[in-house]
Amino acid sequence: MTMQCNEPVTQLHVKPAMTVNELVNAMGDAGAYNGGALYRAVNIYEQMLRDKETTKFFGLAGAMVPAGMGGIVSDLIKDGHIDVLVSTGANLTHDIIEAIGCRHYHGTAFCNDIELRHDEINRIYDVYLPNEAFEHFEEFMQDVFGKLEPGSTISISGLLSHLGLHLKSGILHTAAGKNIPVYCPAVQDSMVGLQYWLFSQTNKVTVDAFADMPSLMDTCFTTKKAGALLVGGGVPKNFILQSMLMTPNGFDYAVQLTGDRPDLGGLSGATLDEARSWGKITEEAQAVTVYGDATITLPILVAATLERIQK
Repeated sequence: MTMQCNEPVTQLHVKPAMTVNELVNAMGDAGAYNGGALYRAVNIYEQMLRDKETTKFFGLAGAMVPAGMGGIVSDLIKDGHIDVLVSTGANLTHDIIEAIGCRHYHGTAFCNDIELRHDEINRIYDVYLPNEAFEHFEEFMQDVFGKLEPGSTISISGLLSHLGLHLKSGILHTAAGKNIPVYCPAVQDSMVGLQYWLFSQTNKVTVDAFADMPSLMDTCFTTKKAGALLVGGGVPKNFILQSMLMTPNGFDYAVQLTGDRPDLGGLSGATLDEARSWGKITEEAQAVTVYGDATITLPILVAATLERIQK
């Protein structure tokens, strides 16, 4: 194979009053490393959102809501840019905490965690969350769970929609209002799950962990095209990508924002090319992975894409 040098790197010049999209385009002209990957991600995400035949999946992992990224997800749902959301239970826990009026606070990663423990403050890297928030969270959760019909059976997405209908803001509230399903297959691995376990000790309402599969499979079988924006990895990423394995289809668009390495074999760092070998992503799919902190890459990706679409 003969290698050629056809496209020169363009030196990037940052100018006053540049828009986010102008900056991303300039990064694309430079074209190197993850700046170039982010430019390609915007191109793919723009096509995915513009393609009216595409069902848009969004995977949310990592501590994104405590870092202030929940508003982006909520706005994307509100604007019709998410058709299926799959999240960790932790992000939904923090979404509820914010929605009931409690707050996360700026802190520092360089601190005495034993002192924080004594002060009843929980740390998520450089974000602080007082224990008091979980007291309000428990009160809210037990009250809303108490409104479920005794003896009934409900799916995980149905349970989350029930919670969203009793909130006034946030991801779950917006999704419930827009009738967008929120799947959380590992809901037990969160404070939402722990609160439901507490409720179940004195109340009989069954949460069927498999009840979401028919609606998800119906979506996968009937969609003409599928696209995925994956923030982080873990259960949400796998749940989304594996959903196509039962169908003759695969994802036509895929953008992954991750900080994990691929060479350790973990799913969170696995490349999207690897997903082609499973048939989760089609051979012709447009796909790119952007390595970096999603609190940086996600806002830039969404801002640049929406700027293009709105213009």
